[in-house]
Amino acid sequence: MGDSQYSFSLTTFSPSGKLVQIEHALMAVGSGQTSLGIKAANGVVIATEKKLPSILVDETSVRKIQLLTEDIGVVYSGMGPDSRVLVRKSRKQAQQYFRLYKEKIPVTQLVRETATVMQEFTQSGGVRPFGVSLLVAGYDDVDGPQLYQVDPSGSYFSWKASAMGKNVSNAKTFLEKRYTDDMELEDAIHTAILTLKEGYLNSSFLLINVRFDESLFEHNR
Repeated sequence: MGDSQYSFSLTTFSPSGKLVQIEHALMAVGSGQTSLGIKAANGVVIATEKKLPSILVDETSVRKIQLLTEDIGVVYSGMGPDSRVLVRKSRKQAQQYFRLYKEKIPVTQLVRETATVMQEFTQSGGVRPFGVSLLVAGYDDVDGPQLYQVDPSGSYFSWKASAMGKNVSNAKTFLEKRYTDDMELEDAIHTAILTLKEGYLNSSFLLINVRFDESLFEHNR
């Protein structure tokens, strides 16, 4: 039977060393719309496809890129409702940190706290893993622009550029060809657009959020 007999148990490892429910969560991420992030020398970019299920849907009600703080943004691939839960928890954590220390939470610490929440949902009975991966982009005075990817297992890594969702292989291959360590923000924005279009998303509405020094703005194309 292989791993299939373990597919309904979250807390039991299969003989191959896998938690099968996490594999299923990653499949949900892989079927989600393509999202990507690029860290430039002077800022950081996150971008995604904003594809509406119907022309009757009010596009202003669909939010795939959201702010966790005024300096940290997040984009997801996977299940939208799961991302909203994580956004709410992350915002609460950032507010608690500010209330306690009277300063903004560092990007790395907020990512760590969010990853901890996601990991806890892989080892408890009666729950399931979050069917979503996050790209968290932020800027602080110590480390400058930063980009992290957090997966359903709770693992997280710092990236120069990354992609997730549908067409992830093509997107990452394109990013590997285009990325340079001295890439400026304007080139990063252009690369993000080209990468999404490389995944045959030409007819879709793209969302791009950019963090540049002390300014935060949303740029739609």
